[in-house]
Amino acid sequence: MEKKIRVLIAKPGLDGHETGAKVVARALRDAGMEVIYTGSRQTPEMIVATALQEDVDVIGLSILSGAHKELCSAVTSLLKEKHSEDILVIVGGIIPSKDVPTLNQVGVKGVFGPGTDTRRISAFIHRHISK
Repeated sequence: MEKKIRVLIAKPGLDGHETGAKVVARALRDAGMEVIYTGSRQTPEMIVATALQEDVDVIGLSILSGAHKELCSAVTSLLKEKHSEDILVIVGGIIPSKDVPTLNQVGVKGVFGPGTDTRRISAFIHRHISK
């Protein structure tokens, strides 16, 4: 039997708006993935520690606060420190298109705006995770 893709969905920073993250978590679960949802107000350190403890394949960050560059950079830097750059990092939220190249440079592989069809997110994960 093929191992399920394990995804950690996290809300870093002070943003407490969880609806989008919960919708994505449920959709990925419905698509056959194993999803761990950490809840809101997580620090990058907490997110990376949980990702390593849970042996996830993907970290999905939900950020609406405008701090996406700083928070994504912190998460990807911590993953590098822990020699875990193989964990796919994606982010969803209100992300200006001008910031996408910066996010890609720090290691974020997928950026999804509000209203993105969850099937597109699931397909993206499947394409980037080789099982």
